[in-house]
Amino acid sequence: QVQLMESGGGSVQSGGSLRLSCTVSGYTHSSACMGWFRQAPGQEREAVAGLDADGTTNYADSVKGRFFISHDISKNTLDLQMNSLKPEDTAKYYCAVDCEGAWDLEYMYRYWGQGTQVTVSS
Repeated sequence: QVQLMESGGGSVQSGGSLRLSCTVSGYTHSSACMGWFRQAPGQEREAVAGLDADGTTNYADSVKGRFFISHDISKNTLDLQMNSLKPEDTAKYYCAVDCEGAWDLEYMYRYWGQGTQVTVSS
């Protein structure tokens, strides 16, 4: 059974940093992409960052240069380092794995976590 559990969310002031971690169990498929999405209240879920099977990293324009995605193979965690946070980054953040195709399309992912809340105050 595949399970994803996000952690590391919380409240931070504008300009601060947070590191999200997604612990993945029951899944070690190395030829598929992985990613992070977020959803703010009243808005659709959007792609934030993705990691292709070949190690290529991808980012939404809104977070490029501030967020960094990485995969710790030994711990089987998918991490998202978030720096220079802005109030508009406030959202619930979800990790997802087993993507066969474009990293930024929700329907390409098979497994999802429950999400972790990130709140950035000005």
